[in-house]
Formats: sequence, structure tokens, C-alpha cells
Amino acid sequence: MLEMLTINLAVDAVMMVLLCAIAVRIDDVSFIDAVWGFGMVVLAAASWLQLADPGPRAGLILAMTAIWGLRLALHLYTRWRAHGEDPRYARMLGKAREQGRYGSAAFKVVFGPQALLLFITSLPAQLGILAGTQPAPIGTLAWAGFVLWLTGMVFETLGDAQLKAFRADPASKGKVLDSGLWRYTRHPNYFGDACVWWGIWLVASESGSGIALASLIGPLFLTFTLTRWSGKPLLEKGLNKNRPGYADYVRRTSGFVPWPPRS
Repeated sequence: MLEMLTINLAVDAVMMVLLCAIAVRIDDVSFIDAVWGFGMVVLAAASWLQLADPGPRAGLILAMTAIWGLRLALHLYTRWRAHGEDPRYARMLGKAREQGRYGSAAFKVVFGPQALLLFITSLPAQLGILAGTQPAPIGTLAWAGFVLWLTGMVFETLGDAQLKAFRADPASKGKVLDSGLWRYTRHPNYFGDACVWWGIWLVASESGSGIALASLIGPLFLTFTLTRWSGKPLLEKGLNKNRPGYADYVRRTSGFVPWPPRS
């Protein structure tokens, strides 16, 4: 299994080097957000292809990862195509661009770290698939994980659709979305993301405690990222500055786990 993971890491590294070359050519790294989901699909598929006789649990994990990752990749890629370069990355690499070292900075700051973080976060899918050879059945724990994954997919997909419709309405300019799922959590898409990967981890955990412990870092790191690091904190910092009424929305609405709004 260690040898197979090493192959996956090599695939991950080559993919990021090629994508970095594309980013330098078009002078924009912003599509890296779409690569997050797609890259996990690539690593899950690479794991599955290395098995001589993949079992039903391996197939289930691959399908769960692919459905989640391809939907997210398409959603973020479409958004990038519509809006162009993300201001966050423009600020991050602005100085390097002026100094003529955009390529090296893009790999050092964006694509290199993303390669490592993507590999770590997707460990439940990789290890779950690699341990899911025949005759690995789909048991109670795996079905519980599938239900959690499905819950996450509903929250993430519906939350993104509601936000897209809200932003497309000219009457919404400067306002705060506080209806639909956004009435019960300020980040239904982030909550859905966490549910998806805790669900995949549960399916993988049916392979045994060793796989469960080895892959636990994946959903733990993702949840930390969404709630404490680059997800919720950064997004809300900008919204508090630019959206009147957002502070009131924060006071009455759950920050992550869906809950009835406070009066």
C-alpha cells in the first residue's frame, strides 16, 4: 500500500507541475480552486486502477469521490471562467509578477502546497479504495457514511445553487443571502463539504481501525481549514467590511452546523 501511495504522490506532483505551467502561460493561477475537487478524483481513480480486483467498497468510495469532485470542479471552473482572476491570488502573487518571478512563486505559494494538502485531505478515499479489494463488502458503517455523504452533497449543491441565483439577481446587490439553507447556516456549502469527507472516511473506516486512524487527518484537516483557517474566517472578514447588515446576520445565524436562527 505504501508503494501505491507513492505512485499517487508522484501523479499528484506531475499534475501540479503541468497545471503550474499552464497558469504561467495564461498568467492566472485562479483555476486552482477547481483543481481541488478534480485532483481528489484523479488520486481516487489512480488508487482504484492499481488494484487487480477492486471490491464493491472500493467502487463505492470512487463513485462518491468522483460525483463530489467533478461537481465541485465544474462549479468552480465555471465561476472562474465567468469572473476571471481571483483578487486573492492577484494580491498574493502581485509582487512576484512585477519582479518577473511569477512562475516560481506560483509553484512555491500555490501549486506546491496544494499538491501536499490535496494528497493529505484525500487520504480517506485513497486508503479506503486501496484496502477495498475483493471480497470487501459494504456494511452498516459504510452505508452510514454514504448517508452522511449524501447529506453533504445536498447541502453543498443546493447551497451553491441558491447563492448563484442570489448573485444573479440585480436586486440582491449589497444584500445578504439569509433565505433557504443560508437561513440556518452561514456556510451550507462548507458544512456540506465536511459531511462529504467525514462520510467517505466512515466508508473507508470499515476496512479496519488502521485505515481509520491513518486517514483521520484528512477530514480533520478539511474541517479545520473550512472553519478556522482559509474558509469561513477569510470569507467572513471580507463580508463584514463590504456588506451592511452582515454583522446582524452573523449574530442570528449559526456559523457552521445548521440550526434555527436566533431571534
